[in-house]
Amino acid sequence: MNFLRGVMGGQSAGPQHTEAETIQKLCDRVASSTLLDDRRNAVRALKSLSKKYRLEVGSQAMEHLTRVLQTDRSDSEIIGYALDTLYNIISNDEEEVEENSTRQSEDLGSQFTEIFIKQQENVTLLLSLLEEFDFHVRWPGVKLLTALLKHLGPQVQQIILVSPMGVSRLMDLLADSREVIRNDGVLLLQALTRSNGAIQKIVAFENAFERLLDIITEEGNSDGGIVVEDCLILLQNLLKNNNSNQNFFKEGSYIQRMKPWFEVGDENSGWSAQKVTNLHLMLQLVRVLVSPTNPPGATSSCQKAMFQCGLLQQLCTILMATGVPADILTETINTVSEVIRGCQVNQDYFASVNAPSNPPRPAIVVLLMSMVNERQPFVLRCAVLYCFQCFLYKNQKGQGEIVSTLLPSTIDATGNSVSAGQLLCGGLFSTDSLSNWCAAVALAHALQENSTQKEQLLRVQLATSIGNPPVSLLQQCTNILSQGSKIQTRVGLLMLLCTWLSNCPIAVTHFLHNSANVPFLTGQIAENLGEEEQLVQGLCALLLGISIYFNDNSLESYMKEKLKQLIEKRIGKENFIEKLGFISKHELYSRASQKPQPNFPSPECMIFDHEFTKLVKELEGVITKAIYKSSEEDKKEEEVKKTLEQHDNIVTHYKNMIREQDLQLEELKQQISTLKCQNEQLQTAVTQQASQIQQHKDQYNLLKVQLGKDSPHHGSSNGGAQVNGIPPEEIGRLREEIEELKSNQEFLRSQLAEKDSLIENLKSSQTSRDTNEATASARDSEQIAELKQELATLKSQLNSKSVEITKLQTEKQELLQKIEAFSQSVPVPGESETVVAAKATDVEGRLSALLQETKELKNEIKALSEERTAIKEQLDSSNSTIVILQNEKNQLEVNITDSKKEQDDLLVLLADQDQKILSLKHKLKELGHPDEEEDELESIDQDDEDDEDEVDNNQGDN
Repeated sequence: MNFLRGVMGGQSAGPQHTEAETIQKLCDRVASSTLLDDRRNAVRALKSLSKKYRLEVGSQAMEHLTRVLQTDRSDSEIIGYALDTLYNIISNDEEEVEENSTRQSEDLGSQFTEIFIKQQENVTLLLSLLEEFDFHVRWPGVKLLTALLKHLGPQVQQIILVSPMGVSRLMDLLADSREVIRNDGVLLLQALTRSNGAIQKIVAFENAFERLLDIITEEGNSDGGIVVEDCLILLQNLLKNNNSNQNFFKEGSYIQRMKPWFEVGDENSGWSAQKVTNLHLMLQLVRVLVSPTNPPGATSSCQKAMFQCGLLQQLCTILMATGVPADILTETINTVSEVIRGCQVNQDYFASVNAPSNPPRPAIVVLLMSMVNERQPFVLRCAVLYCFQCFLYKNQKGQGEIVSTLLPSTIDATGNSVSAGQLLCGGLFSTDSLSNWCAAVALAHALQENSTQKEQLLRVQLATSIGNPPVSLLQQCTNILSQGSKIQTRVGLLMLLCTWLSNCPIAVTHFLHNSANVPFLTGQIAENLGEEEQLVQGLCALLLGISIYFNDNSLESYMKEKLKQLIEKRIGKENFIEKLGFISKHELYSRASQKPQPNFPSPECMIFDHEFTKLVKELEGVITKAIYKSSEEDKKEEEVKKTLEQHDNIVTHYKNMIREQDLQLEELKQQISTLKCQNEQLQTAVTQQASQIQQHKDQYNLLKVQLGKDSPHHGSSNGGAQVNGIPPEEIGRLREEIEELKSNQEFLRSQLAEKDSLIENLKSSQTSRDTNEATASARDSEQIAELKQELATLKSQLNSKSVEITKLQTEKQELLQKIEAFSQSVPVPGESETVVAAKATDVEGRLSALLQETKELKNEIKALSEERTAIKEQLDSSNSTIVILQNEKNQLEVNITDSKKEQDDLLVLLADQDQKILSLKHKLKELGHPDEEEDELESIDQDDEDDEDEVDNNQGDN
């Protein structure tokens, strides 16, 4: 400060020290001083002079200040002073205007900016300084960079874009806890993202949407201050005309976070100027996402998201609320218009919205009442017209509902409620020319690209006055035209008639049926009128050309050729084409063709409709060709049209056939995939069952081995007791029975082998089902027949076994009696009566177990018989469909299960037979007649025992 006082004191001491000399001394100090304090004081002095003596400080000190930024980064205070000084040099403050004009001030700032960014390292250095957290460095750095962008935005944007991590460093400003830096950071990003799509994308992918929406929420949404306004402007920069960012905004579910913006609260809460500004920007941001100039797919997805999250419902609430400022209401109507435009779901919802009146009225009716009311503001009436146009855009259902309110069958006879159609007719024939024009254009949109409604509108009858017959709406429009009303009214009616008659030969016939219409049109076109009437002449020429081009020659007096001859005689073809060209040459035509929204500076400029300009562009050329065509060319063209129509019909027919075949193919593919899955499941089940069968086989073989080992031991243990004196016939008969049981056992084993082969056949038939289903079905029938035959065989065997069991019971009783008599007469050495009784009891137990097993076998066979009967019924009732094939597969599974059960039963039966044979052999041994096979088994068993003893002895020795 002492240095500053000395310098400034020296400056005021005498006239020899001018401002330039003082600034030069300070610059020398900055450049030559070795002490940091001296340099800091010099920079601070330059800062104090920089606002008043901007040119002198800028021209002499800028180079020294940039050097300070490079060399003295360790001292935040001098860096802050240097940045403030550079900001004062480059920015345009209000104080400067006292000495220089505004233009000179801007030129000075631009010149200094150009000098500063000439060395791109200066901008890179400034970006690196923004990483400093110190407030005195970061804040002036943000302000300086913002000033640079304001003066030479594109050049500075390009430097930042190629700078490594340049945009990322600036995005960190939004996360700064100090609000002043965060808010100035938003302003910096506004200038940075203006008209630069590449930077806009980088900023968006640096999570800008999330941070900005958080700031808006923290500040209170629409009730927030100017910070909310700045954030909304930045969001508009990022989203407007940037399809990539719009898609990113939608995919990130940020549209859902916009809904709280429009919760405006109570109508008496007040509308501050800042709140109106914020809400206006919020509505504009919604319109950016659903603008008609966006790609149709992107707009459609945003419209659906706005409906799903309730944003459209919230906007409609504002639309029908009371106490809303006029400019907010107008912008809300425009926003709702573009949210519903071309989206069927949103249009249907809007049609269901009712105003909170008593009785409730549809929102469309309430809006139309404002449109045809000449006391309403002009911009509001334009917004309502735009909303009605958007509601009907590509909405044939809505068009039909509007036209139906004009038809005799749907008009409310009581007069308690007014309909949309009645309002349009009232506006069409009112004394206000703007209402005439708006109603005519709105009614034309109800007919746009909808030939059905054009024909329906021909049924509308109007009562002009009491006592006079009603006239059609078409006739009334032509009557008003002939009365010479205002130009705006006539233009609106002519646009309605042109839209109505185009692509509708029936309407053309109705129009030509009135003999006064064609003379009126030719008279209007042929006259030489002023410039104001030239537009009406052009529209009359267009209407007459439509009457020729879409004429189906149903009226003999007004056929195409006769109308052409009439034009040539009364107007002249060249004159007619010239008058037709007046439409597209009009100054307001090109303005209306740019955007769908009717945007006019004054009511007098409201002449053309956007959709009508497209119709003119489409018809002008074809009408010109039609006028110059001869009758032969017309005939050829008609033939070509018929041929094309036939071709289109054929193509449509084949398209329908292909569509049906595609549906059938899809169904068959689904059936095939289902059958494949089921087949895989069945194959898995067959594999599992095969493994189970193999396990059962192994168990069966193990049981056979165990029975073979156990039978000699059992025979040797009971072979001690021998009974003599039995008749040889009895013993022979028992041996025969044993042989018969053995043969039965072999037979059962052979049956078991057949069952195994049957199971293998079933598996193979299951595997080959997909390739040859018919063969598999026949094979299954044969297998089931075989199974039935085997079941009958098993039943006969069971019956024979029952007879055998009965014989064995009687023989048991006889043996018991003989044994008892013999034991009483001849005592057996080493055997008491208790042992004999135990043997008898053992025999009885075995026989009772055999009887119980026989009963179980009967029950199982009965169940199998029932199942076989059910299978037979299913096979008899089946047909050659996919469902029957599936049932057959299921039946195969049942067959495999039954075969497993039968196999298990055979195993049990074989085990029982082995037990019977063993018991009978034991009896024969007891009676003193050992079998030869038993002797062999005993010798084998004895050898096995000797081998085991030898192994045990060897192990003991070891």
